[in-house]
Amino acid sequence: MKIDRLIGILSILLQRERVTAPYLAEKFEVSRRTINRDIEDLSKAGIPITTLQGANGGISIMEGYRIDRTLLTSSEMQAILAGLRSLDSVSGTNRYAQLMEKLSVGASGLMTGDQHILIDLSSWYKASLAPKIELIHRAIERSERVSFTYCSPRGESGRQLEPYDLVFQWSSWYVWGWCMDRQEFRLFKLNRMTELKAAGEKFERRAAPLPKPPPVGVFSENYQVRALFEPECKWRLVEEFGPDSFEVQADGKLLFSFGFHDRDGIVSWILTFEDKAELLEPAEFRRELRRIGKRLKKKYGGKNNGEVGL
Repeated sequence: MKIDRLIGILSILLQRERVTAPYLAEKFEVSRRTINRDIEDLSKAGIPITTLQGANGGISIMEGYRIDRTLLTSSEMQAILAGLRSLDSVSGTNRYAQLMEKLSVGASGLMTGDQHILIDLSSWYKASLAPKIELIHRAIERSERVSFTYCSPRGESGRQLEPYDLVFQWSSWYVWGWCMDRQEFRLFKLNRMTELKAAGEKFERRAAPLPKPPPVGVFSENYQVRALFEPECKWRLVEEFGPDSFEVQADGKLLFSFGFHDRDGIVSWILTFEDKAELLEPAEFRRELRRIGKRLKKKYGGKNNGEVGL
């Protein structure tokens, strides 16, 4: 919509000293003529916009101008504040709380009485996670490399990274950046990073693609799983995979079907249901469960293994 584009252009002009019409045209995927009309409309609305021709020319807002908060509706301001509160939940500082105070000056009615959206992005690992987020955030702002040890199913490895983005996805925090060791952009899970520190080296920012999931084999659906669950397991299936992940059978049992990416994750997940789940497919995983059962029976099988009789 045009109004959204106008607000977007105004936001960019407030944050940058000067921009060009071609830059705005590419940013908003419209023609340069459309951008020129948008600039005229903003000027007619009372925004003091100046244009300068020449090699160092461009579009800018007159120095000293400040946006009138009435451009933001109450609901829009609440959305901003909800986002700030969510960031404060994982930050080791109170910078976002301070920013909320600045936004609320002269608009206390927006801060009280309509704070019904509460987003907590922290985790059980908040004590160790917050310092990592702060260190990586500073490194991104300063274009500095970081180094760390990464723990993965394949083992541990030392890495150096040029960090570009902090990403909250799949209920976890990740950092997206250029891996110096693999010479490609990669996504690293913060909870798997140890010995994280600033490497003390600056880097020239590359043309970075948007953060994306790791390659096939990590988040792809490599295995189609079918399993039969007892009715009392319904709450877990709904919570973890949604109500469309199973069908209720005539006897009340739940026929579950879902795509998984991790072989070990499937087997360990089924085991958490003890005897209330039966894995039907893939057949190779049924055999793996039988092997695990035999090993468990050998370890916990009776008095000969140290079990105290009851």
